[in-house]
Amino acid sequence: VYVSNLTVNTVTTFSQVFSLESTASNSATDITGYTVAAQMRKWAGSTTATNFTTTIDNAKQGKIRVGLATATTADLKAGRYVYDVLITDPTGEVTRVVEGSVLVREGVTK
Repeated sequence: VYVSNLTVNTVTTFSQVFSLESTASNSATDITGYTVAAQMRKWAGSTTATNFTTTIDNAKQGKIRVGLATATTADLKAGRYVYDVLITDPTGEVTRVVEGSVLVREGVTK
């Protein structure tokens, strides 16, 4: 699992692209036919979650994008959160590929 810490500013649009690579071959992981999902929470066991929008930008190159719309970041409270990104292959096998913390920073201009 790759660890990447993110910073999200409130009342802005957030987007982050991840490139998935095979540790065995050091080349891009082909994720054709896969689906992706990602959430952030105050702590792992929290019942309240914020869903990231997720897309596969380039399946052959293993590029996935997670994002938050401005309206979503406007509802976030400043502080630290945790998140992860899961991919599901065509057979239904789920793999956590990225995880880390999210620092939500409150802006001044509204």
